[in-house]
Amino acid sequence: MREIVHLQAGQCGNQIGAKFWEVISDEHGIDPTGTYHGDSDLQLERINVYYNEATGGKYVPRAVLVDLEPGTMDSVRSGPFGQIFRPDNFVFGQSGAGNNWAKGHYTEGAELVDSVLDVVRKEAESCDCLQGFQLTHSLGGGTGSGMGTLLISKIREEYPDRIMNTFSVVPSPKVSDTVVEPYNATLSVHQLVENTDETYCIDNEALYDIFPELTQQMFDAKNMMAACDPRHGRYLTVAAVFRGRMSMKEVDEQMLNVQNKNSSYFVEWIPNNVKTAVCDIPPRGLKMSATFIGNSTAIQELFKRISEQFTAMFRRKAFLHWYTGEGMDEMEFTEAESNMNDLVSEYQQYQDATAEEEGEFEEEAEEEVA
Repeated sequence: MREIVHLQAGQCGNQIGAKFWEVISDEHGIDPTGTYHGDSDLQLERINVYYNEATGGKYVPRAVLVDLEPGTMDSVRSGPFGQIFRPDNFVFGQSGAGNNWAKGHYTEGAELVDSVLDVVRKEAESCDCLQGFQLTHSLGGGTGSGMGTLLISKIREEYPDRIMNTFSVVPSPKVSDTVVEPYNATLSVHQLVENTDETYCIDNEALYDIFPELTQQMFDAKNMMAACDPRHGRYLTVAAVFRGRMSMKEVDEQMLNVQNKNSSYFVEWIPNNVKTAVCDIPPRGLKMSATFIGNSTAIQELFKRISEQFTAMFRRKAFLHWYTGEGMDEMEFTEAESNMNDLVSEYQQYQDATAEEEGEFEEEAEEEVA
């Protein structure tokens, strides 16, 4: 089975992760003790992707829970599904990272990271055919951002050929927790670009404004999980997952229809850049649902916003001593800033590119090779 090892780091990552396990356990008909109480054999299909089957027919999440302080761990443990997790898979420190990326990445986090990797190794070894890893964390704090990215790079070293996926909550000005968020986020993005295969940027601000409806609304700015307007950019690639009983033909027609109506929002130089999948089991309590994932050049708005805040603070060297005090060098900040700017320009370049230019790029590349 194509197993996935789930990691959750820091307060935000653990809160999102705990909810994820509640929802997915409910879908699979698993109660808080790990016992199966489903009403359909379909619920047991592919259950091994996220769960290990333990003795006595109990299902245990393949999850590693990490934090640098015990507080959030205690709330997860005493939460509705707290007893379902394997007790050895809670790995936590006592000191906290104090919203400081350097503490999470270089000092406090570095002391704990080997214990986490032992648990990850144990989970990976019990897999039949490991597909990859997924991490839920935020980029604004200290543990999820600093230690989360440290974990990713260590796992990448050990499992270079496995997929690494992150669900990263990006800081937003309207819902801001701490003044150094732009530093923490920029230093994290620098790492994510290097070491992950896919990063889903989720944004607190946008999560406050969501309301659910189907196909038409998928392309609507109101339903984006990141506060950037897709109309300000173009989609490079798109995936839509429909759940519920519906005909594949109907879904394809709908998607084609949406694409034709919004053709200017798709780059023309990537053919067949929309993937549709249908799963005939609807989510609990709903008849149908649709999830839309797109790689849109509009995401640069979000990175630009963080980058501007970063530059404003870094120019004045504001709060920098918190980071240098943990052994960080200013050079790392400069490098992370330039990486973030490169990311923005790359998205802009793809937004402006046309099919003819794409051919020119290839010719130039061939000339260089020649």
